[in-house]
Amino acid sequence: MIIDRRHEAASGSTPSLGWTAHAACSTSDPDLFFPLTWEGLPAGRSDTARLICLGCPVRLPCLTWAVETGEPDGMWGGTTPAERRRLRLRLERAGV
Repeated sequence: MIIDRRHEAASGSTPSLGWTAHAACSTSDPDLFFPLTWEGLPAGRSDTARLICLGCPVRLPCLTWAVETGEPDGMWGGTTPAERRRLRLRLERAGV
């Protein structure tokens, strides 16, 4: 479930990125989360990043930020760019 931040959008404020200080990925290899392409990745590479995300205490704010900003690259909140595009489409269709 994505956090409802419509009140922030209405007030013109930008979501804080303070949560990034607590991200489980902050000490991980960035290549796990930002491969050149998601197509043809060696087996398990995206799974490793997802496992790190699953145990992350700030997974929800991370995913929320990536969906709200339209982040086009990387693994955010345990999702790939294609997964976030599908999620944004579903949210738009639902009027969220």
